[in-house]
Amino acid sequence: MQSMDTDSRTLTVVLVNPNTNSATTEMMTQLAQHSAGRSGITVEAATVDYGPSMIIEPDALAQSADAVIQCIAQRVDAGPLDAVIVSAIGDPGRDELEASLDIPVVGIGQAAILEASAGGRPFAMATTTHELADSLRGLVHHYGCGENFTGVFLTRSAPLELASNPDAQEIELREAVEAAVAAGAQAVIIAGGPLSETARRLRQTTSAVIVEPIPAAMARVEELLNR
Repeated sequence: MQSMDTDSRTLTVVLVNPNTNSATTEMMTQLAQHSAGRSGITVEAATVDYGPSMIIEPDALAQSADAVIQCIAQRVDAGPLDAVIVSAIGDPGRDELEASLDIPVVGIGQAAILEASAGGRPFAMATTTHELADSLRGLVHHYGCGENFTGVFLTRSAPLELASNPDAQEIELREAVEAAVAAGAQAVIIAGGPLSETARRLRQTTSAVIVEPIPAAMARVEELLNR
């Protein structure tokens, strides 16, 4: 793989949204592009062709993996790309894509977990998706970071209710972050790609170390491309 330091061409990073909400895809793509640490990277949006508009339970997470794999296969056939970001916190299809492609494939869950746990730091997740709590715990252990994980902390209200009420979403996620810190977490992942805007606001309004999954993924992509 050619290093970015010696390659002057524009690099294409495809951000694939595993749910079918194109507005969410655009928001996450813009955040990834804004998070790029250097010029010469273009973040290209891709939205899966089928599946749920919001992944809020394990069956939807599992089913979205096939949609992600198919979406990226079509994109690979269309022309060269340099890296892939799987932009759902459960990283559906990431392992399969990594095994089949010779370019970096980064999940936003993977990147956030590695950043939050760096140096053995105690960390937690805060999220609105109650039914995915076990899946998120499993993801932490999948990446070998369970030893310092203090848990998944949930909002009081359901994800669809909070998705339509950004102010309430921020208030309840802040409460979840505060509970995580009280339990010993030094860093808290705001676990969900569609929660990115709220994560940015929380980073500015709370004293906790907030880990934003999409910027974390963009930083990991750049690190891998530089190797």
